[in-house]
Amino acid sequence: MKQTETMKQKAVQFLHILFPILITQIALSAIAFFDTNMSGKHGTNDLAGVAIGTSLWSPVQTGLSGILMGITPIVSHLLGSRSKEKVAYQVTQGLWLSLIISLIVIGAGSLILSPVLDFMNLEPQVRDIAFRFLCAIGAGIIPLFGYTVVRSTIDALGQTRISMLITLIALPVNVGLNYLLIYGKFGFPELGGVGAGVASAITYWVIFAIALLIVFRAEPFRSLRLFREFFWLSPKSLKELLKIGVPIGFSIFFETAVFAAVTLLMSRFDTVTIAAHQAAINFASTLYMIPLSICMTLTILVGFENGSGRLKDARQYSVMGISLAVSLSMVTALVLLFAGNSVAGLYSDEPEVIALIQHFLIYAIFFQISDAVATPTQGVLRGYRDVNPAFIICFVAYWVIGLPTGYVLATHTGMGAYGYWVGLITGLAIGAVLLLIRLVRVQRRFAKEYAVQH
Repeated sequence: MKQTETMKQKAVQFLHILFPILITQIALSAIAFFDTNMSGKHGTNDLAGVAIGTSLWSPVQTGLSGILMGITPIVSHLLGSRSKEKVAYQVTQGLWLSLIISLIVIGAGSLILSPVLDFMNLEPQVRDIAFRFLCAIGAGIIPLFGYTVVRSTIDALGQTRISMLITLIALPVNVGLNYLLIYGKFGFPELGGVGAGVASAITYWVIFAIALLIVFRAEPFRSLRLFREFFWLSPKSLKELLKIGVPIGFSIFFETAVFAAVTLLMSRFDTVTIAAHQAAINFASTLYMIPLSICMTLTILVGFENGSGRLKDARQYSVMGISLAVSLSMVTALVLLFAGNSVAGLYSDEPEVIALIQHFLIYAIFFQISDAVATPTQGVLRGYRDVNPAFIICFVAYWVIGLPTGYVLATHTGMGAYGYWVGLITGLAIGAVLLLIRLVRVQRRFAKEYAVQH
């Protein structure tokens, strides 16, 4: 990254960092897409089982990965303040934290997975597929969280093309393994939806190994001397990582977990409804990669400019990013509106399921527009290292307002399953407004502090 003077230079640098992140996020979401899609082609029970498993795993993965992503603003701030010699130590502490979190997740999962699935009162075959899918995913937790730390470091240096290349390698590996293990091709066992979990776990090990090799041997990472020296776990450094990472992780968790909660609450509906709901959520999650990528780009650029004391540049990047996200959300809304039937056909061959998916996608139009405001705004706030208020806002908007509203509408009106989606739309819209208000206040505070200092 480098200092920019004009809006044109900023736009070039913004897109230079954004485009690889977007490709990376789309490829990562494509892994989940192909897991769901290819499982659905094997059978409706496999689609429902993987849907339930993904709904339980996704908020855990994204929330805890969010904690580890706290390394991004730390590293970008160190680079902006010309303290690159401290980067290797911080990255090592991040890997220690990733290992601790992985072991906690594996231990907790072994204790509570069966009771949670039993509580959902699923059809026996769907419950069995969900259980074995999650057990298979568990074999890839350690490399997945380790890769999150390494990738966040790569991105913080502005080398987002490296992350893109690693993920583009991972995608065909995952799809190929899905084909072999879900359908039992070329002598491999036919595992159905469970095969998607096995394929994902193997893929996580592959991308972690590639990422470690690159940062150890390639420039510009080599000059940072990453992993050249061993550092013991430091409680003080972990505290600093957690101070930034925990609010980020919980903000992400509250948003993703509310979708998982809706899926759990919808388990009282039939298998077709569960499958259609999850297919629609899966596609909407793929579209969500656009504002999420802009969010990550803004964290890097705003963190770099803020660390350098260039507050005007940081503010210009934030306006540029949020405006782009909203504009693109209008385009994706048109895709959902006019191509909903074609999208639904990607997930199932059964007319009843396709019709339900298409109906759910209409509701997805509204909450993905709110995401286009809320998610990039959170990225800017992380660049300013202002993370605690966003975490509180997300909790209130999604869990105090959104989920209860959806439950009331689904249970006490004739809306049924669609009531939950209206609740989600309500919570996301309120969260977007509150986050924007917080951003305006933070930027004004930083401007006043800068004026006093100078």
